[in-house]
Amino acid sequence: MDLNTINEVAHPTSRAQLPVWTAGDAWLAGGTWLFSEPQVHLTRLIDLTDFKWPALTIGESGLSVAATCTVAQLDALACPPEWIASPLINQCCRAFLASFKIWKTATVGGNICMSLPAGPMISLTSALDGVCTIWQAGGGERKVAVADFVAGDQRNVLAPGDLLRQIDIPLAALKRRSAFRQISLTPVGRSAALLIGSVTSEGDFVLVITAATARPVKLSFAGMPKPEELRETILQRIPDGLYHTDIHGKPMWRKAMTQRLAQEIRSELQALP
Repeated sequence: MDLNTINEVAHPTSRAQLPVWTAGDAWLAGGTWLFSEPQVHLTRLIDLTDFKWPALTIGESGLSVAATCTVAQLDALACPPEWIASPLINQCCRAFLASFKIWKTATVGGNICMSLPAGPMISLTSALDGVCTIWQAGGGERKVAVADFVAGDQRNVLAPGDLLRQIDIPLAALKRRSAFRQISLTPVGRSAALLIGSVTSEGDFVLVITAATARPVKLSFAGMPKPEELRETILQRIPDGLYHTDIHGKPMWRKAMTQRLAQEIRSELQALP
């Protein structure tokens, strides 16, 4: 869709060249949502592609994902064999309600910043203890866990002019045993519940609940919980009002699916050596 209110497109190549943020500005990376509907409140786009950030960087401490990394680039990553949680990457990429054309354009950072409950990059990076690096509009930067970055349906911690630079995933999280569950109302529908469980090197059980809830919910247990403990913890930590509702699923159904998928994950991880 043409954005006929835009009168300027800025092309910075470094942070020092970023223009002063003003009302009517928007960041442009993949643009798959930006160009999908009218944006009559916008007058300037700030294109991030000329920064040429490396999409993916594997280091001694883990994996760094640039905000401009596309879904296709992430899905194609050849992970070291000791990263036994790496199947989550492909599973979450395939949880997108999108064509291959969108895969090649949509960015990891864009999906996280949209902060939709069903954002699969939110699910992935929350489950893998991802940490966002945010360039603050007034200078400096801050770090926020992805699980805390999303505050609700299309709400997050970014202030006007703040920019998500990258997401860092620690090596320890990539080496965990993990299990993935996702459900939709239709075979190619948007996720109504997406849960990821993992077991830390210390034997703790971590469950991250997304899509069913307006924001990510992370539950941690010292050891593998009993079925009733898991059920009661979910009931206590997720009030009914936190379950999301739209045409892709009603809150009470999402609540029931959360309980069912959580127990499946618990059983799967308990059975693994």
